[in-house]
Amino acid sequence: MSSRDRLWLRVTVGWTLFVWLVFIKNIVGDPKQSFGFKAVHVVLAVVSIALAIGVWVIASRSRVRERARD
Repeated sequence: MSSRDRLWLRVTVGWTLFVWLVFIKNIVGDPKQSFGFKAVHVVLAVVSIALAIGVWVIASRSRVRERARD
């Protein structure tokens, strides 16, 4: 994987984390939203964040493998 691809993946991970963390902060404190709405969106956020962390790990492993080959 090229350095450019790794950078793109990491920027995407950062954006995903930012969006979901801000969204969760906003809906948890919103008294207008039901518990069900909050629960579903927190679960979606956790899954999305877990996937983002997985992508970060894959990008990092790619870098380590590339350095080991050199």
